[in-house]
Amino acid sequence: MRLLQARFTNFRLLRDLTLDFSTDSDKELFVIRAANDSGKTTLLYGLQWALYGDEALPSSRGDFRMHPINWDTSQGTRVSISAEVDFEKKEHRHSKTYGSIETVKKYRIIRSTYDTIDGTAWYPGPTNVKLFEISSQGSRPQNHPESWIKDSLPEELREIFFTDGARALGFIDPDVDTRTKRTRVQQAIRLLLGLDVIEDARSRVKKTASTVNSRMRKLIKDSDLAKVSEQIEDLSKDETKLEREIEDAQTQHASFHERYINVNKKIDEVLAKGNKEEMLKELSHLRRDIQLNTDHMKEAANAHVDLLNDVSLSQELSAPMILKGISKLDALRDQGKIPNSTIPVLEERLSSPFCICGEPLDQHDEGSEQRRQHIKDLIDQARNSDIIQGIITELYYASVPLALDRDKDSAWTSRYEKAAELRDGLQTQQYELGKRMRSLDIKIDKIPDTNIQELKKLRSDHNAQRERFNNKAIRLEVQLENIKQDLTDLTRKRDRLLRSQKRGDIIMAELEVAQDILTVLSNTYHRLTNEELHKVSNKMNSIFLRMIVADPSQGAIIHRSEITEQFDIMVYNPDERELNPYIALNGASRQALTLAFILALTKVSGVEGPNVIDTPLGMMEGLVKTSVLNTAIKESSQLILLLTRSEIEGCEEIIDKEAARVITLTNPAHYPKMLVNEPPSVGSIIKCECNHLRECNICQRRTELDE
Repeated sequence: MRLLQARFTNFRLLRDLTLDFSTDSDKELFVIRAANDSGKTTLLYGLQWALYGDEALPSSRGDFRMHPINWDTSQGTRVSISAEVDFEKKEHRHSKTYGSIETVKKYRIIRSTYDTIDGTAWYPGPTNVKLFEISSQGSRPQNHPESWIKDSLPEELREIFFTDGARALGFIDPDVDTRTKRTRVQQAIRLLLGLDVIEDARSRVKKTASTVNSRMRKLIKDSDLAKVSEQIEDLSKDETKLEREIEDAQTQHASFHERYINVNKKIDEVLAKGNKEEMLKELSHLRRDIQLNTDHMKEAANAHVDLLNDVSLSQELSAPMILKGISKLDALRDQGKIPNSTIPVLEERLSSPFCICGEPLDQHDEGSEQRRQHIKDLIDQARNSDIIQGIITELYYASVPLALDRDKDSAWTSRYEKAAELRDGLQTQQYELGKRMRSLDIKIDKIPDTNIQELKKLRSDHNAQRERFNNKAIRLEVQLENIKQDLTDLTRKRDRLLRSQKRGDIIMAELEVAQDILTVLSNTYHRLTNEELHKVSNKMNSIFLRMIVADPSQGAIIHRSEITEQFDIMVYNPDERELNPYIALNGASRQALTLAFILALTKVSGVEGPNVIDTPLGMMEGLVKTSVLNTAIKESSQLILLLTRSEIEGCEEIIDKEAARVITLTNPAHYPKMLVNEPPSVGSIIKCECNHLRECNICQRRTELDE
């Protein structure tokens, strides 16, 4: 899909605005320059509302004021609102003669509604949508436009094509729970790569197998087989029902989580009024510091546990006794008592005619028998003591390696003291951080604004609902796994019974064909998922490293990024240590990582779609900013950037070279504080053809010196 033109009427600040996007295939970049509060985010909402309807609005239709805030009721109390978008889309059809034929069709989508104003209140009207195919013969209405849009522009891909610089962090934001982040990444990959087609095919094959199973029960009169087949049919229905309920629970969980985040942002916005910016900034820093400190405490606790399991602990605890024993063994060794060599000497004398003392040991001598018996007694005594000496000798040599040097401090004691000191310090720091945060929360709670209390209650309600649906999804997933196992067991039993039936061959063949097709589809789905996931992951890593100007061979802090098999987006340091991207990366790198994922996904999928990005360079500067811009231009098929002047600063040469067109949007309400000249009209964003290097009487802004 490629955007061609957009027209807005009475959509908030966009009372009458037409944008002609670039269609130059050699220059894909289109830049809209606009200061803060000059319609950038409103334009992003307007494009999404035109294509996706009320679900794309930042809050419910009843809470989102769509008409201009300064509407003059003398013009009427009913305000008509509309957004039109022209776009072209490549479509394929198969011809027996020419094979696959690609055509480019042009469409126009018109979404409209109205607000009714009653004093200070307003009431939203219903939303209508129409879709037309535009050709040289004119326009042709398309039936069921909502279904066509849902198939051609899945809502799950909305944040891929239309990216808010702040909301883009939803893929890695720690405020978003793991399940929601994984689901976002998984659905984006599944839909953009067309894997949902295989899922639909699997559902149809399972339905066919269920039909065959039901027909079998009517044809074959076997009580056991009928009973098993009926159980399979019932469980298959339960499986389908549970899958729908799980999907619904996950959708509800994501919806309430989104509402929770939006209400949280509203609370922050309300608190920011009345010079509370510093308080909110401090609260944000405290949350980050507490999270970082918690991570450090976990690491320190793990290191402490490892230290208690270290062998050096046993060595140090037994050191005093070992050293005492070794001292005694050393004394015995110095005395020559170990090792013992008495027995060989005495035995040698028995075989000799004379004793060591010179006395005869001849058996024929009258006194020799007494002397020989004495030597034998000595040998027996020595043999008994030699066993003890042998044990002592082994003990001596085994104890020497366990000895510690008394002149040096124990390595284990030193390490333990440092570990304990680190944990004590981190716990103290966590206590102080918590105390500061509680104090800050008390100050915020004392703000005399009933709206804050209502918002907090609403946030609490949303939190309770998202937890309820999350728990429901978990319970249903467990039930589904049990049903799948039961189905596997019953299917084997049914097939075994069916083979024994005379009329079962044909039905068995049909079931086997269905199962074979289902197996092929399942294997294909998992293989494609893994293969395409790796492709997207590798492409994301390449784009990300280029964006943040990181060269792994030069020892960069971030070595690589990855999408794991669990659909988590992670980064790694040069030691391949897994890092939390929201904690390990600065703001610029976090935004670059999300943009890298979005660009990689569109690139690998081969789907041509616009990348409309609001303030993508807001937290960047220098080489990183220019690198992100160059990379985004290279990897996009149509890049539409909504930039402030500060974002453009330093990127002028790139925009000169790559942009097919640059326009400027100006909010006349900024006169006279920020605009030099009085605008020709009020109450609506004004478009001029000034590029990033020019100013006219409409868009000329005051410098800091003028202010």
